[in-house]
Amino acid sequence: MKLNITVDMDYALQPGDPALLAISVAPMPCQTVVSSALKVERATLRWIDGAGGMGQRVWAIPEGARLQLRYTASVAITRAEPSLEGLATAPMHDLPAEVLGYLSASVFCPSDPFVPFVQDQFGHLDGGAMIAAMRDWVAANLRYVPGASDATTTALDTFVSRQGVCRDYTHLLCAFARAGGVPARYVSGYSPGVSPPDFHACAEVWLDGCWHIVDPTGMSTPDTLAIIAAGGDAADVAFMETAQWATVMYQDVRVENL
Repeated sequence: MKLNITVDMDYALQPGDPALLAISVAPMPCQTVVSSALKVERATLRWIDGAGGMGQRVWAIPEGARLQLRYTASVAITRAEPSLEGLATAPMHDLPAEVLGYLSASVFCPSDPFVPFVQDQFGHLDGGAMIAAMRDWVAANLRYVPGASDATTTALDTFVSRQGVCRDYTHLLCAFARAGGVPARYVSGYSPGVSPPDFHACAEVWLDGCWHIVDPTGMSTPDTLAIIAAGGDAADVAFMETAQWATVMYQDVRVENL
């Protein structure tokens, strides 16, 4: 699968307030960045490592009170899509150190409160079969409603409201998986199936010794997702962070499947 990605952003900022951007597709196995370019108007750029060492982020320090940029990329994806049901969970003592932390609760994924629910609903399953059932539960019980949540919404809030966007679907699935003893992390990326077009989020779970993409919204598949970054939740991989307020003037994300 080959994707062409174009992102245009125009934000009003406090004068000189730097913005930390995580919008560049990360080079990795099964995902080749054929070409990419980032053009930011009237700003100084400083590149740093991405969250967890995946890809890169960039500090954009504008000369004035506007951040205007265009990011383009061509990405070739060769990632396979195995059946979840046949994948096994690793014992906790066999997990790599860098994976173990994704069993723990995070700011937006408070997993401990979900343990009784997960045991009741999914306790008869394990491994990939349990994750598939969790994915299907989230898809069946939540409504995709843009504007129904905000940057403070947690998995518990979403469980109560039963609505949200990809961020909320992913937080809830990650909380369920961790409550069931499966490491799970939040992944940001691009996919042509996202509606309305925007940055996308889905989960990765650790099964059979590697990470596997699981999208409870059904808008992406492993072979159509260009990954930007991964972390414990949305706080780790926000596409833009600023110290002070920022107002979106224009934003357009276009992903074409070639």
